[in-house]
Amino acid sequence: MAIQPPDRGFIFWPVGTGDSTTIRIDDTVYLQLDLRHMARSEEEEDTAWPIIDELIDILPTLDGEPHLSVFALTHPDKDHCQGFEELNDEVFISEIWMSPRTFRDFDSDEDLCEDAEAFYEEAMRRVQATIAAGGDPGPGDRIRIIGYDYWLQEPEFDGFPEELLSIPGHTITELDGRDMSDVFEAFVHAPFLKDSFGDRNDCSLAFQVSLYEGDGVGRAMLMGDLSYPVIRDIFDRSEAATLEWNVLLAPHHCSKSVMYWKDEGDDEETLKSEMVRDIGNAALSPGYVVSSSEPVPSSNKSGDNPPHAKAKKQYLRIVPNEFICTHEHIDDADPEPVIFEVTEEGFAYVGDSAETESMDKTLKAAGGAATTPATAAGFGSGTD
Repeated sequence: MAIQPPDRGFIFWPVGTGDSTTIRIDDTVYLQLDLRHMARSEEEEDTAWPIIDELIDILPTLDGEPHLSVFALTHPDKDHCQGFEELNDEVFISEIWMSPRTFRDFDSDEDLCEDAEAFYEEAMRRVQATIAAGGDPGPGDRIRIIGYDYWLQEPEFDGFPEELLSIPGHTITELDGRDMSDVFEAFVHAPFLKDSFGDRNDCSLAFQVSLYEGDGVGRAMLMGDLSYPVIRDIFDRSEAATLEWNVLLAPHHCSKSVMYWKDEGDDEETLKSEMVRDIGNAALSPGYVVSSSEPVPSSNKSGDNPPHAKAKKQYLRIVPNEFICTHEHIDDADPEPVIFEVTEEGFAYVGDSAETESMDKTLKAAGGAATTPATAAGFGSGTD
């Protein structure tokens, strides 16, 4: 059954442990950040939603075809791009955003899934169409490269227009060739050049997305699968306003790697309490943390993949309102998408109240959610 999307807002879909975030800017403009399309089956008792089917139900049409203004891929892991080839076949995607790391991973023959390879091929087609056009090639061929990488110095990128390259510190307000600055802006936090040869997760796109409706505003922090070192860099470099959030998509599906880290020379990982504090200090009210994952267990064994109970415990200390797991939302046997809307009155959670965490108030007392931010250095020329 199709959902009722907000007039302007954010939708976080239950797609297993993976990311699919839909941002509705207005009735004709949608931005999809990442994709994990799962085939929902009652026989298999699969509670994950088939995101492509759902998007086709809610997207506007253009010449009789479902129309998506922008698809942005944080990084080419399967749980962030599963189903892209099918989406590209069934939906007209006007513009895509991507990190240049995708190109280098493909060229170096790393282990990319079929949908990541399909995304690479589509991205390269659009790069060549953009170079041939000498600028904006128009709907269906548009691409924006986000982050700098030495790979962009290769001959196949000669002539790619600088205005379609965004680096940390830039703000994007144009979607599918339209100036949307009165209602939308995406501040680019990452990837940094210095991380381009690290783990693929370290090159995730990271944004603060702000939606406006009159005097109302809602802000989301969306950071892919980033972990402590890069997130620490983001908070150390950034101005206060660009870190604020009403909703934080817990990076890497509620991974403890955001705030537990083993530094060089250490025998074991430790809690980086200043990271928890700084994330909490950037929270606005109302404020929610969303874990795009299967239900968070009460504890984990060493080596378990996310979601991690230790991370949830830390988020509960700092979240102003609620921690919401997509696969525990409303009914863990049949979860519903997590929806937030932005109106003239501001940012609000839509729907029945999510389950209140029993430890919430006790744990928050130890952390708080003040809005005093860390100060930061500037971004420079994108060579960081």
